[in-house]
Amino acid sequence: MIFAGIDIGSNTAKAALIKDNTLVGTRVMPTGYHHLKAGTRVFEELMQQTGLSRSDIRTVVATGYGRASIDFADKAMTEILCHGAGACFLDPDIRGIIDVGGQDSKAIALDDQGHVDNFAMNDKCAAGTGRFLEVMANALEVALDQMGDVGLTADNPAKISSICTVFAESEVISMIARQEKRENIIAGIHDAAAARVAILAAKIRIRGPIMMTGGVAKNPGMIAALEKRLNQPLIISPYCQETGAIGAAVLASRM
Repeated sequence: MIFAGIDIGSNTAKAALIKDNTLVGTRVMPTGYHHLKAGTRVFEELMQQTGLSRSDIRTVVATGYGRASIDFADKAMTEILCHGAGACFLDPDIRGIIDVGGQDSKAIALDDQGHVDNFAMNDKCAAGTGRFLEVMANALEVALDQMGDVGLTADNPAKISSICTVFAESEVISMIARQEKRENIIAGIHDAAAARVAILAAKIRIRGPIMMTGGVAKNPGMIAALEKRLNQPLIISPYCQETGAIGAAVLASRM
């Protein structure tokens, strides 16, 4: 039996397939304006990639911001449950998850059986999210995918005092006017975002091993800042961006 998971996030749509408790394949693409269209396309492209058809799939579970719009899914489930299931599928020893997505960030605590025990979520403010980093990258005129490496070259990280994205952007613009080094500003941005996420982790007393999921887990500067704030290493899977979709497929296999 083959099971599918679809994760419709604010920036990217992801799909994953599970067969006999083994990952068959994954696919990632931009979400765009239309959630159903993105979900249908990422699913169909994964079918083509793996040589399968819809009739081969027993159950489809949708998750993420746009989960309710995926009308061909058999069930919709929360990102919290799906990231928990996905992280444990990728590494059964995981007991904590830091998920930094495009529009929110989450800290998730798992029990000794790998089930979600508690969580804290920042979904009312862009601080500590991928959107925060995107705004700052635009202000600094640096490519978002290069931001992490540039920040790691800092010799004197800047201090960003504002937790609000709008005010923090104003701080950054002022630093640019003072000709502060770009790499120092970026390092300060990463630390400010990490501090926000670390507050969530502290609220639920997260414990290791901790896996970082979401697209921001591809940013080495953000990883380093979070590891410093949490005072422990983070486990980064090659499937960090697809973890929610993988978890949705895992949960589909249990239905």
